[in-house]
Amino acid sequence: MTRTTTALQPNQPLPALSLTDIHGKPLHAPTGRKLLVSLFREASCPFCNIRVFELTQHHRKLKSLNLDIVAVFQSSEADVKRFIARQPRPFRSVADPGGKMHRQLGGQNSLMGKMKAMMLRVPGMMRGLSMVGLVGMKSGNAMPVDILVDEFGRVVTAYYGRDAGDHIPVSQILAFALREPG
Repeated sequence: MTRTTTALQPNQPLPALSLTDIHGKPLHAPTGRKLLVSLFREASCPFCNIRVFELTQHHRKLKSLNLDIVAVFQSSEADVKRFIARQPRPFRSVADPGGKMHRQLGGQNSLMGKMKAMMLRVPGMMRGLSMVGLVGMKSGNAMPVDILVDEFGRVVTAYYGRDAGDHIPVSQILAFALREPG
């Protein structure tokens, strides 16, 4: 795996996010709320679509626990709207076609990680392909990154996926959301 910058560490401030969502609204890390920044591969990625579905299912509970979600895709705005926002999503989605945030936050690229997911996560891949079609087979080599940020803007956990479908478990996100401030 190749890492383009240094991985984020616990207690480090989250680097400034200069983002605009797919609806043209500027996005800043919220203050006083917890945050999950999820860096996805392309919007057409089968594994990513499964994860977006999973986050959508848990969003109401997470929001009630003072946690916001920002989903960043290495795709054009048109592709994010086509594959992700074709159904309403309760969290903000960002198009980052050049992968700037992925590089800035220590994301990795790995052909082996992509191949590993395709071999070991066949049921998930097939389910995801049913959502996006065969275009999902043309995804790049970026590995997912999930970053949990406390209400003070500090990184609590930076989870760097080891393969294309490897995200921080939802149970760990829920445990973080339930944690008392401080």
